[in-house]
Amino acid sequence: MLLTGLHSAELKLILFGGKGGVGKTVCASATAMELASRQSTMLISTDPAHSVSDCLEQPIGYRLQAVKKVANLKAIEISADEAFMAFKHKYQAELMKFFDTSTNLDNEDIGQIMNLTIPGIDEIMSFKTIIDLIEEGNFDKYVVDTAPTGHVLRLLSSPRLLDEWIKMAAQMRWKYRYMIKSFSGHYQADETDNLLLDLKKTVKRIEGLLKDKNRCEFIVVCTPESMVIQETSRLLANLKKSQITVRQIIVNHVMESNGSAFCVQRRKKQEKYLNQLYKTYSGQHNLVEVPEFAEEIKGLGPLNNFRNALF
Repeated sequence: MLLTGLHSAELKLILFGGKGGVGKTVCASATAMELASRQSTMLISTDPAHSVSDCLEQPIGYRLQAVKKVANLKAIEISADEAFMAFKHKYQAELMKFFDTSTNLDNEDIGQIMNLTIPGIDEIMSFKTIIDLIEEGNFDKYVVDTAPTGHVLRLLSSPRLLDEWIKMAAQMRWKYRYMIKSFSGHYQADETDNLLLDLKKTVKRIEGLLKDKNRCEFIVVCTPESMVIQETSRLLANLKKSQITVRQIIVNHVMESNGSAFCVQRRKKQEKYLNQLYKTYSGQHNLVEVPEFAEEIKGLGPLNNFRNALF
């Protein structure tokens, strides 16, 4: 089978995920090249150990870059640190006022807090950046190369985490609003309230997009190996729990050659796990087998060969 349905005009966001080392970056890059043949496409990496630059053999970084020799394709490697710094710079006044009115901290304490890195902020800022890019509306397709399973599960849970932060902040602000209303008789929402409202809207937009089966699709990448299949099973269970659509699974590095004893032996070992994958998932998902390539999939030539295997 081949990958299907990704050219659908309604589909906007395509995420690739799976265990480390299964070939997510190659799958995402090759898919982005295919989609760019018909529609304007952005390739996004959220993996802190970015590999898109290496895969394309072109420096990308955290500024949007045109992919050389591929029309309609641009790429970006999201830097969560840069995104968080930009967020703090943009909303510095609102954040300072929040701490000033909702806590007993003095200016020095507030300054120290503003310089801290908040746990979990990497995933939140990464996803907020993706949503901001999509809402700019400059591309037809957004293809995301995610980090290994643990990181992507945190990425997908980031809307819930951000929502919990907003609820906590709103509770802290309630005391301030109560005091103002008690003394003046009324309370006028200020810029800090507007920031919390905007963040709440961001959460709703992220959740709405992820759970929209027509606009978002998650493609799981695996290999026919025991540990990979176990991790793939857990990932699929978590995606189902999060109501994120998975229609297709790419099974990468499938040995096809019978030219040597090594190839025959490896294929024989893979057969057990391929049968397991088909028995478990063929009724629910489109399984796409990609053969083991003799060459390293790096650069546009090898990526085009890989793309042909997918599409």
